[in-house]
Amino acid sequence: MEIVAGAITYDRTSAAEGRQGRPLIVTEDVELLDDLLRLCAAAGARPEVHHGVPERGGGWDTAPLVLVGDDAARRVRGAGRRRGVVLVGRDQDDPGVWQRAVEIGADHVLLLPDGEQWLVDRIADVAEGVGPPALTVGVIGGRGGAGSSTLACALAVTSAREGRRTLLVDADPLGGGLDVLLGGETAEGLRWPAFAGSRGRVGGGALEESLPELHALRVLSWDRGDCVVIAPEAVRAVLAAARRRGGTVVVDLPRRIDEGVAEVLAQLDLGLLVVPAELRAVAAAGRVASVVGMVLRDLRVAVRGPYAPGLDDKEVARLLGLPLAGEVPMEAGLPVAQERGAPPGADARGPLARFCSAFWERAAMAGGSV
Repeated sequence: MEIVAGAITYDRTSAAEGRQGRPLIVTEDVELLDDLLRLCAAAGARPEVHHGVPERGGGWDTAPLVLVGDDAARRVRGAGRRRGVVLVGRDQDDPGVWQRAVEIGADHVLLLPDGEQWLVDRIADVAEGVGPPALTVGVIGGRGGAGSSTLACALAVTSAREGRRTLLVDADPLGGGLDVLLGGETAEGLRWPAFAGSRGRVGGGALEESLPELHALRVLSWDRGDCVVIAPEAVRAVLAAARRRGGTVVVDLPRRIDEGVAEVLAQLDLGLLVVPAELRAVAAAGRVASVVGMVLRDLRVAVRGPYAPGLDDKEVARLLGLPLAGEVPMEAGLPVAQERGAPPGADARGPLARFCSAFWERAAMAGGSV
């Protein structure tokens, strides 16, 4: 057991994870019911309410989460054992609450008001339906003009074309906007400044639906206004919401590292450092890698030609002391295609799309890690 925010929890995974539905509240305590209804509303959930164990066909067996008021513990003692049961009380000094939790097979004991935020998060999880988090990949240039934004877009376009839920995040406010690179600068939807005040938990479904949809993927980019700084707390909340939706999240990172970018790095599964094969670029990339590597454990190098004399992809990786993710191929006609509205990676038979497809295939074979 561990004690967190007023709750004593057992370290085991609820069988309700991944199941979407209405939480069940069992209590006759009017004041407690009011509090639980308020917390459900804050989490965006509409609960089912009973004074005791529901009749056959009710929600005791099917609800993704059951909130049992301490007043109702004895009435549900004979119900079938299941996971996802929380015993909710108020009396911090009542030692008998732990015994009652054991008797009904509760996973958690929650004492209000200390555990309110934990409970809101848990209710929101089951309201959204929690599954495996998104594979989250960050792309950063070893020097200016390395082509990291192009690769990030191509990875996202390829992922979406292959049927994955995909979100492309523009973490570089000075980069001109990935929506522009995708030909969607006028597309309807929210941009980063709309989330500047976000704190706590952001709903994953609401986030996804609010963003522009371009080329079968969702894009979180910047508008043309003056806002270029988002608080670290907002960055953390938004990216966490994106990850909860599953699929893939691709982040285009700036070369400067501030508190907001550090929050992004902390949630990445993998980073790709795009390095042109020239000595000056390798030297610059070494500095970027040293800073990024302090936060991100899995950083790999993606080398882009043409090659300077004496360099190849393996030599660049060796000089940087990083694993080699592969050689990012040159694609003739890409600038012309972009002028016509085709994003990087749009040509499924092109070398860039084939590189990205192979990347995602390795990820799938590795169970989410490349």
